[in-house]
Formats: sequence, structure tokens, C-alpha cells
Amino acid sequence: MPGLRERKKEATRQALHEAALRLSIEHGLDNVTVEAIADAAGVSRRTFSNYFAGKEDAILYGDERRMSELLDHFAARPPTESPWAALHAAVDVMHERIGRRPDPEWAARARLVKKHPSLAARQMAHYSTMEQRLTRLIAQREEIPASSPRPRVMAAAFLASLRIATIMWTENPSHSLHEIVHEVMDEYARPFR
Repeated sequence: MPGLRERKKEATRQALHEAALRLSIEHGLDNVTVEAIADAAGVSRRTFSNYFAGKEDAILYGDERRMSELLDHFAARPPTESPWAALHAAVDVMHERIGRRPDPEWAARARLVKKHPSLAARQMAHYSTMEQRLTRLIAQREEIPASSPRPRVMAAAFLASLRIATIMWTENPSHSLHEIVHEVMDEYARPFR
């Protein structure tokens, strides 16, 4: 259990994230300033800067946190599972935690990313960091060097699966994101030859 100080910091980070997302949806990303986000969260501009480098990072914080949690679930899977099976299982754990329908913020955030290149660029930077972490985790699971092609390709394929599934889901939210993720992962696992 995190201490009081860590909980307060997380509450501030979450308040800034929610304010950034809400204001960007209401007014458009280009019309939102860091100052407006800080005001909406009830903190100073300086406090905002202690938590995020810019409004894009504040908006994407929920995705970053969710991806980190997903990789934690993957790392906790039994070592006897193949990496791809463990990734499928980690997706299932996240689905159980999030529930049948992901929160509407997730879809709104995905639509913002699709619409604004600056958000897409920041998201790709976050994904690059996650890809490196996932590559190391897969390599550990398979007991091979992280510099080998297999863990790199698998990490990239998994993250691409999530990105494609999210895009498909925002285009047709009547389908289950969980099912779409598995469908895209299964397609990635099929040989292309």
C-alpha cells in the first residue's frame, strides 16, 4: 500500500489527467493551455510541470498507466506459459479488471489521438518505451538475449495488435474491445506465408 505522500501525488496526477482530457474533448486540443488544465485541477502551472512535460503527456497518462499495468500482469504470468499465451492471459486479466466495457474516456482519448498528430507522436514515444520493456520481459521468459529478433518482433506485434484493435473499436464501439484484441492477436499469430 503506497504511503500518504504517494497517494496524494497520484491523486494530483490523476486530477491533471482528467482535466486535460475533459478540456481537450470540450474545447479541442489546440484550444487548451497548460494553465487552463492546471486551473481546472486546482494546482499551479509549476505543479503541472512537476508531473507532466506537456498537455499531451497529461492526456495520455491513463494509457501509459494501463499499459504498464498490462505488462505487470504479463510479467506475473506462470513461467511455463509461452509468451504469446501469457500476453493473451494478461489481456484477459485487464478485461476482468476494467469490466465488460472500457470507460468512455478510453474511446475519447483514442479519438483525440487519431485526430491530433502531436498526441499520436507522444503515444508512439510511450509505446516505444513499453516495447523495450516488453522485449526484455519476453526475452527473460524465453531465456534468450533481448537483442534477438524474436522478443523484439513479438513485443512490436503485440503492441501493434493493441493499437489496431483500439482503432477498430473506436470505429465500431458496439463490439467488445476485449474480443477485438484477441481477434487481432490471433491474426498476428497466423503465418503470413
